[in-house]
Amino acid sequence: MDAQTPTPTPTSTPDRRRAPRGRIALAATTAAVLVAGALAFGAAARTTAADPAESALEERLQSLVDAGYPAALASVTRPDGTSIDVSVGDGDLSSDRETPEDAEVRVGSNTKMFVATVVMQLIEEGAVSLDEPIETYLPGVVTGDGIDGAAITVRDLLRQTSGLPESSEVVATDPFGMQDVYISGRDLLDIALAQPATFAPGDRWEYSNTNYIVLGLLVERVSQRPLWEQIDERIVQPLELDHTYLPVPGERELRGAHVEGYHADFPGELREITDMDPAFGWAAGAVVSTPTEMNRFMQALLGGELVSEESVALMQDTVPADDPFHPDLGYGLGLQTYSLECGVMWGHGGDIPGTQTRNAVAPDGTAVTIAVTALPWAIADPADEAVLLPKYEIVMDALDETLCDS
Repeated sequence: MDAQTPTPTPTSTPDRRRAPRGRIALAATTAAVLVAGALAFGAAARTTAADPAESALEERLQSLVDAGYPAALASVTRPDGTSIDVSVGDGDLSSDRETPEDAEVRVGSNTKMFVATVVMQLIEEGAVSLDEPIETYLPGVVTGDGIDGAAITVRDLLRQTSGLPESSEVVATDPFGMQDVYISGRDLLDIALAQPATFAPGDRWEYSNTNYIVLGLLVERVSQRPLWEQIDERIVQPLELDHTYLPVPGERELRGAHVEGYHADFPGELREITDMDPAFGWAAGAVVSTPTEMNRFMQALLGGELVSEESVALMQDTVPADDPFHPDLGYGLGLQTYSLECGVMWGHGGDIPGTQTRNAVAPDGTAVTIAVTALPWAIADPADEAVLLPKYEIVMDALDETLCDS
């Protein structure tokens, strides 16, 4: 939580992230693990149908569908690489198509973990400094009423302590109206900067997607390559994730087997919103993945495969965050944490019209991702907190129970 934590210096070890374009070889060993012993990966093995954990997970997911979500899908990936994939509900309300297991979904703000990972890699390479003002990398860009890029550090952006106003409150209020609209990252930032700062940099924590829009622009300026390509070359290819990607500009359809996502202008009146331009989320919320691949990514990140142990420690250096369900929630550099009965979990989670994902890694290294195919306020009146909040709670409860029971 100390803003003066030293920035890690580049290591002298070979940099696997700077390999030529094309296929990037996986590291032969893991630099660090969450628990004693190596995290064995590869083609994830599937547990047998007799596994009681699978039955328990199916019951939890069915309770989410019974609460009004069209479909729910989840994956549990244990430290040894074995995986349980479960799906329930209707993958397509118009045809009663069953929900495919481990389907592609839009993972919303989990995108921030991917962007933070790329930024930390650039820091390790010496291209970016954690406590350098963003003005150094984007001169004259981050400015406005009470907003000074010379006072906002890269660390402030990563941990949501910059005071930058929220862009989503302007561009994401009408999801169906934005469904086919492309907007650039720079335009998103300009919309946000037309509002005054919410507080002085470092004064406190407040979640703002604008922080990660700025970080996306930082990555592109420093690397001189598009953000989608940096995520692909630095994360997706090394981990051999076949269904994880940041959509390219203008891309609206999901590439692989997927479930349909739903939203509503009026609670309960669900309409499909699967195909859409996610540009309004971009570096803050546009990544597509599957539950299994999200688990693989989180385990690799926290296990030191993508950044050094020192960088993981920096990412886990948190400030208190305001959350109605978890008073002890902490937000680090693209990671958030809270305590369970079985210990401390690390992850993020994400909301985007059509999908809510909740995901984390448990103390023993088990990773869990749960996705439902609508947001809570699509199935409950957002003005009625007594009804709305339980729709949030049941998804978080399902995640927490699965993390501790698996």
